[in-house]
Amino acid sequence: MGAGVGRVTAVFIFFLQLIFAPAAFSAAQEPGAAPPAKVQQLFQLLDDPEVRHWIETRPGIETRQASPAPVAVTPPQSFASRWIAEARRHLTALLNAAPRVLPEWQAARDRVSGDMQSQGRLPIIWAFALVLLIGYGAEFLLRRLLRRSASRNNAQSGSGLAAFVRIAPLIAFAIAAIAAFVTADWPSNLGAAVAPLLIAWIVARLLIAIASAVLTPAISGRAATDQARSYVSLTPHSARYWLRRSVLFICTVAFVWAIGDMMRALAFPEDVRNLTGAVLGLVVLGLAIDTTLRRPVAEMAPARRILRNALIVSFLILLWFFWVAGVEVLFWLGVYVLGLPPLLRFTSAATRTMLDAAAAEDFRVLRNVLIERGARLVIIALAAVWLAMAFRINGAQMMQDDAFNRIFRGVLAGIVILLAADLVWQLAKESINVRMARASLTVQDSAELARNTRLRTLLPILRNFLAAFIAVVAGMMVLSGLGVEVGPLIAGAGVFGVAIGFGSQTLVKDILSGVFYMMDDAFRVGEYIQSGSYKGTVESFSIRSVKLRHHRGPVFTVPFGSLGAVQNMSRDWVIDKFMINVSYDADVAK
Repeated sequence: MGAGVGRVTAVFIFFLQLIFAPAAFSAAQEPGAAPPAKVQQLFQLLDDPEVRHWIETRPGIETRQASPAPVAVTPPQSFASRWIAEARRHLTALLNAAPRVLPEWQAARDRVSGDMQSQGRLPIIWAFALVLLIGYGAEFLLRRLLRRSASRNNAQSGSGLAAFVRIAPLIAFAIAAIAAFVTADWPSNLGAAVAPLLIAWIVARLLIAIASAVLTPAISGRAATDQARSYVSLTPHSARYWLRRSVLFICTVAFVWAIGDMMRALAFPEDVRNLTGAVLGLVVLGLAIDTTLRRPVAEMAPARRILRNALIVSFLILLWFFWVAGVEVLFWLGVYVLGLPPLLRFTSAATRTMLDAAAAEDFRVLRNVLIERGARLVIIALAAVWLAMAFRINGAQMMQDDAFNRIFRGVLAGIVILLAADLVWQLAKESINVRMARASLTVQDSAELARNTRLRTLLPILRNFLAAFIAVVAGMMVLSGLGVEVGPLIAGAGVFGVAIGFGSQTLVKDILSGVFYMMDDAFRVGEYIQSGSYKGTVESFSIRSVKLRHHRGPVFTVPFGSLGAVQNMSRDWVIDKFMINVSYDADVAK
């Protein structure tokens, strides 16, 4: 009680000081004026460490410091030390959050229960039933319609169509269920709690359907009998094992994600969410370790298999530690290193089932390239976007180096740009190859034959120019993403190119001469030409030269600038003069 009285007295004195401070200071500044006894007593109380500590820690009260407190200057930390400090802080927060996990869950349950009681449990249950009824009804109708259409067209044996018949109804279920859920009037807390569970259930069903569509032919043995459609090199036992494990793993990961997103929607504290995610991550870690140890593998030495399993298990434990420590950038990098190569191989193998060899040539080629290269582009692009998001959200707190951030984002964008350039190049190259294959067919029409020979002449040059153009544009875009100023680089390259052009006039002459030869249609692939001492059948072109096959076998590589006037002996018609020597006594008529 004495301490309380003392604190009240100190506060009272402090307010007195605030009120009477101007007068006291003015009196103190008068020359020769001694401070009164009460003022001296006030100064003594303010100099007391306990009183000063209580006043400084009291909210809403500010004191005037005689001299500013020295600011502690923290020494610059290295890259690794910042990561370690952030991980230590994160782990400490997890330990401190352990006593508050159950109270937070009870509070969230009370909030959801309050919403349900405010609107009534029965209407909410009927609303849930209606959402599921609409979703499963749309799925049932579309599945029945697709199966009837497939059986009518006798196309059920196609693997691509079978996968579509299995996956498309689930997409209809997702669209219908989400639309019904969004249009319903849900309480805020209840809607936030149920929406992640619904999304997780939809995504899990889609992924399970895809895995089943890919692995079912291998389980039934059809992939082994049909080599044209063999897209997984698995025995039925291995395919059955991976299907069961994939279903279990998909459901577990979807549940963990739904719990984390539901806690975020229900405004759980961040440390409680992280602790719950770490505990649920143990379940995923145990499932991954069990899958690693039980997976069917090819016959190998026991020591080699034990070493491989030990390395994979150690890597999985390290990933879990990164997840628990909050180092999400390293966690996702490790996940990509471990899972992205087999996922790309699996996707490439699975997309081969969708390739249509019976379609029209142009459509088949473009469709095959889009399926194979497009699937790889989508997977890597999504992985890069997710890694960039994780880096911006989590890594920015630990790594404040702007140059490193710019390089990191530029590398991710460069990977996507290179993959997109590869897709464009593959589409262009395959289209040109199809045209060249058609132009190589034997035809009877002379005009068609001339058109085909001209295509066989120009298309290889066009392909080379497209390859160089796509490579240069993609390289410039990658450099621009890395922060390099492309404008001065192009200007410098132009000046350098002019200087090189003066020093390599012969090369420029060859290239320009080849362009004009092609524009004049002077010769084509397959024609016999003669230029000076060079003659032969035109076999192929490059940017600066032409290859001539002599009738005795040698091949001449002649620069375009050295050709000069060209005699084309295969175009339209040719008159050849030659002399025949006969003896005087020969029969002239014969």
